[in-house]
Amino acid sequence: MAIWFKGMSKAETIELTLSMLRSGKTIDLSKIKGIKVDKHSTGGVADTVSLPLVALVAAKGVPVVMMTGRALGHTGGTIDKLESIPGFKAEVSTEQLIDIVNRVDGAIIMHSDEVAVADKKIYTLRDVTGMVDSFPLIVSSIMSKKLAIGTDALVLDVKVGNGAIMKDIEDAKNIAETMVEMGESMGRKTVAYITDMNQPLGDAIGNSIEIEETVNVLRGKGGKRLVEVTKTLGGEMLYLGGKAKDSSEGKKMIEHSIQDGSGLRKFGEIIQAEGGNPGIIEDFSPLPQAKYKFPIESLQCGYVSHIETIELIKLVAFLGGGRMKKDDVINPAVGIRIPIKIGDKVEKGEPIATILADDKEKGEEVKTKLLDLIKFSKERVKPLPLIYYRISKEGMEKLFDK
Repeated sequence: MAIWFKGMSKAETIELTLSMLRSGKTIDLSKIKGIKVDKHSTGGVADTVSLPLVALVAAKGVPVVMMTGRALGHTGGTIDKLESIPGFKAEVSTEQLIDIVNRVDGAIIMHSDEVAVADKKIYTLRDVTGMVDSFPLIVSSIMSKKLAIGTDALVLDVKVGNGAIMKDIEDAKNIAETMVEMGESMGRKTVAYITDMNQPLGDAIGNSIEIEETVNVLRGKGGKRLVEVTKTLGGEMLYLGGKAKDSSEGKKMIEHSIQDGSGLRKFGEIIQAEGGNPGIIEDFSPLPQAKYKFPIESLQCGYVSHIETIELIKLVAFLGGGRMKKDDVINPAVGIRIPIKIGDKVEKGEPIATILADDKEKGEEVKTKLLDLIKFSKERVKPLPLIYYRISKEGMEKLFDK
């Protein structure tokens, strides 16, 4: 709480991170061939990027080792999404992890209980006391776990906006710069991107429906914003992994992995290697399905001008698709599909969202609330920038026009 109120200097934040790193074991991945890369997002809404990203990068022969967690608070958990696939097992030993990555070049697994032990204890306290949104505590939590994993390179996706922990662009830049500096000082090639979270990134907010969206991205049918962030981060990972001369060439290679279907096939291989049913890449029916669907139509015509992004994930949690306390049980079938984005023109009566619910009364309640979260303008609205900055040890590069 003192840290939340008073903050920390950069030097203090680094010392806290190193102490948390030393509180647990580090994972030796030297038996995995090649330059091992990882990616981390600071969390957002419909932020499905990790799932297609691992498959697309692995499809080009760069080993991807991603340790991640379950949902807590407003952030969707990558592990929860994967565990909606029948048979998928995210908890594996280090030996199993090394074997999986050497066979299929990619794995997404649950954080080990033995890594950054102090972070688990501190995070539990932060969650119950409302201290999640603290600059030094965010940095130390992320980097203590990432540095404990023996990857060679790390790409960070720092979200900013009304659906992210960081609401202010300057805070996002400070966090990104600190994490890049920390990663580089520990011998990890580290690059961060600051990306927009003033609206859902993808079209699906939920667990099994984000698996469906992942498959659609890999089929070349994903939403533009989600696909663009996936390609950009993937291009950087291929560059850091030594497969591309720069991130631009890497991005083209990621596009090729989508076009030739190799990313989709690789996703099936990764699912199978971790015990899941790879058939879901062809047929979604084995995934959990909600009992009720509530289509929502616009009550007016105009341009989408604002979306209360953070409130959308609260509605999904109310349906049972999120975890507000650590011991909450998630319903993987429920969620919200919302394909509209800021700047889109919408006609009265046009479908703008679909609620997926297992409880009819809750579905009806969410239906009445959701329309209040979307604002319209009669005047044309300019779409928001998607990617703001790239930050590396060489400095900060602006990637958008105001």
